[in-house]
Amino acid sequence: MSFGAELSAKDVVFTLLVKLAVASSIAALLVRLVTFQRVLFKEERELDEKILFVLCFGPPVALGVLTRILLGYRAADISLEGALVAGLVAGRVSGITVGVLAALPSFFNGELFSLPFLAGCGGLGGMLRELCRNKEQVWRFGPFVYLSLPRWLRDLLLRGEGNWQLLPLLACVVFELGRIGLGRTFPGELFYIGTHKGGLMVLVVVITTMVVAMPLMIWNNTRLQIKLKEQERLLLQTRMEALTSRINPHFLFNTLNTVSALTRRDPETARDLLVKLSNILRRLLRKHENFVPLREELAFVEDYLDIEIRRFGPEKLQFFKQVDEQTLDAIVPSMLLQPIIENSIRHGLSAKLAGGYIRLRTGRENARLVIEIEDNGVGISAERIAAIYQSGIGISNVNERLKVLYGSDYALKIDSRVGEYTRIRIEVPELIAT
Repeated sequence: MSFGAELSAKDVVFTLLVKLAVASSIAALLVRLVTFQRVLFKEERELDEKILFVLCFGPPVALGVLTRILLGYRAADISLEGALVAGLVAGRVSGITVGVLAALPSFFNGELFSLPFLAGCGGLGGMLRELCRNKEQVWRFGPFVYLSLPRWLRDLLLRGEGNWQLLPLLACVVFELGRIGLGRTFPGELFYIGTHKGGLMVLVVVITTMVVAMPLMIWNNTRLQIKLKEQERLLLQTRMEALTSRINPHFLFNTLNTVSALTRRDPETARDLLVKLSNILRRLLRKHENFVPLREELAFVEDYLDIEIRRFGPEKLQFFKQVDEQTLDAIVPSMLLQPIIENSIRHGLSAKLAGGYIRLRTGRENARLVIEIEDNGVGISAERIAAIYQSGIGISNVNERLKVLYGSDYALKIDSRVGEYTRIRIEVPELIAT
């Protein structure tokens, strides 16, 4: 039987299910490679990383085509889906290259349409990636994407709000139907899984979409695990810095001296400061706390600032807050605000003789949590701001942690005027504790 012959319903269903298993197995085996994990972890890849992706993913896809040609095992051929996945993950050049590698066995087998067709699949996958503003959406293209189709179409028709995931879904449908049409029109020129039954034709298209989505889902699970490990490492680094440099002996001695001075004339305040200090130290010593509700993060910051205000005096340091009650249950990374506020005190306000303040505001904008921290300290020059994202101990660590957790779906902006103020604005997706 030639590869373009129409199959029985039983053969079609069996072939499609095994094809889905083949794609999942290849994705699961590749993601066990540490080098491949590093490629997946980054969204913007250098040339050598793109080459590494092609070298890892291209040969298994091409081997599947060769298996289909030599052994007649149709389920091993995931060439269309493989090219599209490569484009979505690594861009146009990688998509085209994987498509060409997958097409070579079939092209030399006389399937002349395979080379331009599969290269086009990979190229279009790369173009779809470029159209996606938030690259995290690429990883949200799941095997059950059809279930969201009614909602997306409703939003498109009623609100004019499109969803990027409609594009790869449409690409899967168009390419699979196009492959079947070309394969039937030009027998022997392009491989396809043939059936005359409309219901099975729909199943072929659905499985094509699932074969594209399964590697993305498997790889994304590993990406999330890597992100959590990186977050734990950065969080541990933040806590160690807090214990060794921020909550250092100088801070402790000054706090205890303040407590000692208050013991006789204001024992209630002295006891209150000791409670706040113990809360700070207890929080810093927690080991497995990556995320906390915003209300808990604010309570930690308030304990810290209460001690600092007592040390410096209310005439030199004041704290104002404007907190939206609806944001208090939002989930944020642990130790998000304290490093920024510590920087404000140490580098912005410590030189002021009087009238220093820190103002903190929280709010919601377009289903995102917004946090602003402002001080009226010495400010930061424009030349220094760019370097702070990379070299400032507090800001760079917070920025790196946010990048690990949210990819490109966050914002950390510094606005400052020398001698007047510094304002830091953080925007993250709003996740509510349940």
